[in-house]
Amino acid sequence: MYQENLLSSLKPGQAARVTGLEGAGGMRRRFQDLGVIPGTVVECLYKSPLGDPQAYLIRGAVIALREKDAQDIRTGWPFAAKEKERQGEGMARTQEAGYGAY
Repeated sequence: MYQENLLSSLKPGQAARVTGLEGAGGMRRRFQDLGVIPGTVVECLYKSPLGDPQAYLIRGAVIALREKDAQDIRTGWPFAAKEKERQGEGMARTQEAGYGAY
């Protein structure tokens, strides 16, 4: 059985594939601009001492997200990220950044 989780539920060292985005408007568009689209592997790197924000590795860039924003990102089951995915080499050619990549 498939279960969706929230990005905000990842612990440091865990990764998951994005399955969908909730919400609308500017924040959803910002996620898409950052490359947070279904199929993208996102890894939680750090959690601040108070728990908010958290740092995530998204397509080779470290992005800090507030918990309320990370709750708009749906993911699959957490797993340990492979070094290849961590460096962004696991992306297909059509997923690389650039004009018309998405």
